[in-house]
Amino acid sequence: MNPDPSAGWFEGREHFLPVRVYYEDTDFTGLVYHANYVRYFERGRSDFLRLAGVSHGDLLDRPDPAAFVVHRLVIDFKRPARIDDALLVRTTYDVAKGATLQIAQTVLRAGETIATAEVSTACITLEGRPRRPPAVLGEALRPFFLSPAQASP
Repeated sequence: MNPDPSAGWFEGREHFLPVRVYYEDTDFTGLVYHANYVRYFERGRSDFLRLAGVSHGDLLDRPDPAAFVVHRLVIDFKRPARIDDALLVRTTYDVAKGATLQIAQTVLRAGETIATAEVSTACITLEGRPRRPPAVLGEALRPFFLSPAQASP
C-alpha cells in the first residue's frame, strides 16, 4: 500500500486533482468559503509541478534556490460548492515569459464549472528578486506549454 496522497494525473497538457469538500471548507451557510478556492487552486498548481517532476522542495534545495509568488489572481465564481462535494481542479501551465508563468485553472463538479482562475506567478530568489525559472523546471514544463500559435492573442 502506498501511503502518499495522490498528486492527481495528466491528460495531455492538463493536470487533474480530485478534492473533497470538508466541513472545515464551508462557511455558516454550508457553502465553500470563497478563500478556500485559492487553496484548491494552489494545490492544483503544486501537484502539477510535483507530478511533472519538480516540486517546490526541489526548487528550494538547489544551490541557486528558487520559489514562486502569485502576483495576479483573477477568480470567477460560477456555482457554489457544498460540503461532501467531489471536486476536480484542472490546471494548465500555458506560457512562460522571463520570470513569469501564466496558468489557467478550473474547479469542476461532475463536469460543471464551479470556478475559474487566471493566475500569474513569478519565479523569485529567496531575497524576493525576480529570476528566470531554473532550466530543470523549464525542461519539465516545456511539453505542457501552449504552442506559440496557441499563445498569441
